[in-house]
Amino acid sequence: MTQQKLNTMEAATFLGVKPNTLEVWRCQKRGPKYSKIGRRVLYDLNDLETYFVSCSVYTKETAPQLARRQ
Repeated sequence: MTQQKLNTMEAATFLGVKPNTLEVWRCQKRGPKYSKIGRRVLYDLNDLETYFVSCSVYTKETAPQLARRQ
């Protein structure tokens, strides 16, 4: 089963950031996991989704453990 791979432009669109942001993050060893094949940089769609979820910020209303305390 082949997983969908996205280039930098497509990955940036998916995350809602500029392609340059992903380039900077790669230099800083931040951001989503990626693969480099020769000069090509590819992102796995599942890795982008995982990264997106990992950036979630819970608020008082959305944090399950905080909602139970009330």
